[in-house]
Amino acid sequence: MNKTELKRLLKPLIKECIKEVIFEDGVLSGIVSEVVQGVGRVPLVEVQRTVAPPEEDTFSEMRQKSIEKQKQRMNEHRKKLSAAVGREAYNGVNLFEGTAPLASAGPAPGASATPQGPLSGVAPSDPGVDITNLFGSVGGNWKAHMGTGK
Repeated sequence: MNKTELKRLLKPLIKECIKEVIFEDGVLSGIVSEVVQGVGRVPLVEVQRTVAPPEEDTFSEMRQKSIEKQKQRMNEHRKKLSAAVGREAYNGVNLFEGTAPLASAGPAPGASATPQGPLSGVAPSDPGVDITNLFGSVGGNWKAHMGTGK
């Protein structure tokens, strides 16, 4: 017997049982009398409240407060983590002494692994190449080449 056959057999039986309980046992009349008594005692009052729309400034203030709370929670979390690790965790040795943070953390998940600019692989603190003496003694002749004289 599949689901549809079972449903076809049980549905009329369940309907008949519910009708019998509601009408013959007096359940429906009891529900109706209780509702009528409740409606007679309590007058229905409709209360309307008008709320002024919040000003635009309050949204920016609320956003600013939310950002400040978030920063405060983050600072507290950092303090708790550093306290959990503790100063004595590695016998007083600072594991990150003399290190600097990476210039970039690498590509985001799903992004291409190729650099995104000509200096993307160079650290911002890198001084680069000194080109002050690139031309040596001929550096002073550039004015002559440009036609401005000496």
